Amino acid sequence: MATLRSPFRYDFVGSFLRPQAIKTARVEFKAGEITREQLTAVENEQITLLIEKQKHAGYHAITDGEFRRSYWHLDFMWGFAGIDEIELDHGYYFQGEETTHGSIRVSGKISGENHPFVEHYKFVKQFEDENYIARQTMPAPAQLLAELYREDNGKNTDAVYPNHEQLLQDIAAAYRTVIRDLYNAGCRSIQFDDCTWGMFCDPNYQAFIAQAGVKLEDQANEYLRLNNLALEGRPADLALTTHVCRGNYHSTWASRGGYAPIAPILFAHENVDAFYLEFDDERSGNFEPLQYVAEGKKVVLGLITTKSPRLEDKAAVIARIHEAEKYIPLDRLCLSPQCGFASCEIGNKLTDLEQWNKLKLVKEIAEEVWGK
Repeated sequence: MATLRSPFRYDFVGSFLRPQAIKTARVEFKAGEITREQLTAVENEQITLLIEKQKHAGYHAITDGEFRRSYWHLDFMWGFAGIDEIELDHGYYFQGEETTHGSIRVSGKISGENHPFVEHYKFVKQFEDENYIARQTMPAPAQLLAELYREDNGKNTDAVYPNHEQLLQDIAAAYRTVIRDLYNAGCRSIQFDDCTWGMFCDPNYQAFIAQAGVKLEDQANEYLRLNNLALEGRPADLALTTHVCRGNYHSTWASRGGYAPIAPILFAHENVDAFYLEFDDERSGNFEPLQYVAEGKKVVLGLITTKSPRLEDKAAVIARIHEAEKYIPLDRLCLSPQCGFASCEIGNKLTDLEQWNKLKLVKEIAEEVWGK
């Protein structure tokens, strides 16, 4: 078993552009032209090749690139008992683009036994050694709660769960089950992905909930409590990190605004080891909110964008790292792209080569700042 601990000086968020073989196989499976076993064989082959590339690029974390998923979040949610896959009449609205229409519907008691992602993890686990550690990414519990109340979903959720506190407790327990099963399978690195905090930062969302008579602080504290409930009892040798996202679909975005509204809540009190934070453009604000990050926790600065093939200027990125150092010591900072390269299977607007050029740049800058 690897003894490495996330995060790393140079790191990535987790998802990678889907190769054409994966895209073709998924279309064929949906059309009934190939079996589930045949699709899995293609996925296994392509994930193996991806892990070889991750290792060749010098990264210590290895993932399956989320190659078995359509979405960064919904596929995981569909794996819970008591949650059904549904289609809405529209998707999420991003800047200038609408996503595909998937969502979830609660149909009974939510629980986490026999979650399919545990088997997905086991496939990646076999490629670990003393230099590489298999990481499992998943949406945060708060993200599941947000999806259950997305537009009209909330009416059904409240009908099935009239006791809201019981809903929160069942979500947390379901996550604890999955975390336990992953740990028992050898997992020592889990990453929560969480767009809810990026949403809280957005002035438009702040105005929306204010009109509904909801206080931002109250909603944020509920989401924080849920995430922390899910982490109760986690083993000390399990690294648990979280990525805060503002939307990442086909190189577009969903929300904007600096971290100031949520920093005293999230950065100070979420029981994770590190925060992967987007800082690739002006939508993310300045570094000042980093002063709220609790002592001992790390921050992975997402200074390299995955939304464009344009390579950042090394000197400019290094200068920004040292700017962040005004608020957090350099030994608690790391560097990564701002998000994954394919939060959904459609992927961002860059090529496979451009994707790896981005990761090469991250490594080069990190080694220049922190040494090899």
